Amino acid sequence: MLSIAGIDHVVLRVRDLDAAIAFYAGVLGCAIEKRNDAVGLIHLRAGTSLIDLVPLDGKLGSAGGAGPGAEGRNVDHICLRVERYVASDVMKHLDAHGIVYEAPASRYGAGGVDMSIYLRDPDGNGLELRG
Repeated sequence: MLSIAGIDHVVLRVRDLDAAIAFYAGVLGCAIEKRNDAVGLIHLRAGTSLIDLVPLDGKLGSAGGAGPGAEGRNVDHICLRVERYVASDVMKHLDAHGIVYEAPASRYGAGGVDMSIYLRDPDGNGLELRG
């Protein structure tokens, strides 16, 4: 039997690579760890996991059909665990970047029930930030 230790990485197909990098690196603080421009792949470090971005017009991104938009998404949402999570501090940070989000609510996740905040990235992919 397998025993899954956690999420290694998620791959998001994005319309605007610069906007996605600005959001994930600039707003959420995920550092660019590696680039493979030949196939169109950017790896960003998110704690012990990676968020990979592939532009729709790149070799990998174009292989996936229609991109994210109002009528379709790549994923429902990704939950990112935030170190030293204080909801009011997270909201102040998101406000400073002009990011729209839902009010914190109590939700169940891998670590049990905790407060979390839902928001969307520039491509409309859902994100959940929790402690």
